[in-house]
Amino acid sequence: MTENEISFQIRAAIFDVYNKLGAGLYEFVYEKALSIKLMKRGLDAKSQVGFEAVYDDIVIGEAFKLDLLVNNKVIIELKSVEKLQLVHHKQLITYLKLTGFKLGILVNFNCSDLKDNIIRKANGL
Repeated sequence: MTENEISFQIRAAIFDVYNKLGAGLYEFVYEKALSIKLMKRGLDAKSQVGFEAVYDDIVIGEAFKLDLLVNNKVIIELKSVEKLQLVHHKQLITYLKLTGFKLGILVNFNCSDLKDNIIRKANGL
């Protein structure tokens, strides 16, 4: 599957989780539920995937963890906050650059209008 095909499946799964659980729970609840839903859709969803940072060809160590990595192609960064901030967008963009993945999805489950809280970020796609 391409990143765009995976993205379509992810979006449908996000809406399903939101419709069943509602808004305002902790991020880890949405992470687990979304992971289950994605796997039921036949996708490989890995939670809390750690990545090392490299600076001047020296490995610094594990610098960050991806909330979800789908089919080893698409990053999902989950939030449950009052409002997405610029730093949340920058965080996902940085993750894309450091990992080399081409597509990321930022989603905030603590909202009343989910469609405005699912944001795609591309890295050379």
